[in-house]
Amino acid sequence: MAVTIPIVITKEHRLFIEFADAVRRDRYVGLCFGAPGVGKTESARHYSKWDQLAHHLDGTRPAGSGGSDISAAHILAARAVMYTPKVHNTPHNLDKEISYLCDRLGWNVEIMLNPGRGIDEHGMLNSSTHAELLIVDEADRLRVAALEQLRDHHDRTGIGLILIGMPGIEKRLARYPQLYSRVGFVHHYKPMSADEQAFVLARSWPHLRLGDTDDYATTEAIAAIARITSGNFRLTVRLIGQIERVLRINHMSIVTKEVVDAARQNLVIGTM
Repeated sequence: MAVTIPIVITKEHRLFIEFADAVRRDRYVGLCFGAPGVGKTESARHYSKWDQLAHHLDGTRPAGSGGSDISAAHILAARAVMYTPKVHNTPHNLDKEISYLCDRLGWNVEIMLNPGRGIDEHGMLNSSTHAELLIVDEADRLRVAALEQLRDHHDRTGIGLILIGMPGIEKRLARYPQLYSRVGFVHHYKPMSADEQAFVLARSWPHLRLGDTDDYATTEAIAAIARITSGNFRLTVRLIGQIERVLRINHMSIVTKEVVDAARQNLVIGTM
């Protein structure tokens, strides 16, 4: 099971929010790229409230209704759809799936804006205009034809479009002037700085007492974590999981450099 922790407002996350707001407002194409694990997807899911919203778009009950875990205000504020293409995708399926999600989101928004209208009436509405932003994660998976289909969807609907991918995707898209000429914003999502990482460690794992900088052993441990992870968020989460395991096995409560090094030995670190 994946480890989930509450979102922490780092500098890069805040910059992503500003970037997404600009793309949504001006209805441009935005390009976000960064190394794997720095937090691109987490920021996008938080911005679109996708963890709470996604399962509502497959049902018949509008989000924000009784028993819902996402409020109407959140949906009205974001009006964003997040989409991850399959490894094997076709332009037809891509357009069909994206249009479905945008229509479902628009249907929910329309019910919130006009609660007096019946569900049957909403079903007949062309409510896709209520979706203002489409975020496509793992955009590296898309081939030329699928990228052209995305451009066509953007042109037809006027929806803001964010493509999230790995470093180098900006150079790849530059070879397709029809799409690249529509890119109005670019955001390079960078790893956390050492100070930011110390802040995240203290806020997200308070039980490890990594915010106690008066203890030299803790300061040394934080420096070791920064050295091993280089500010990569995903790698930090994995390393903390191993640190907790080492503490539990050895009946310890204080994180030291030695504990961090022991945790590192059991951690597979890929090339970032």
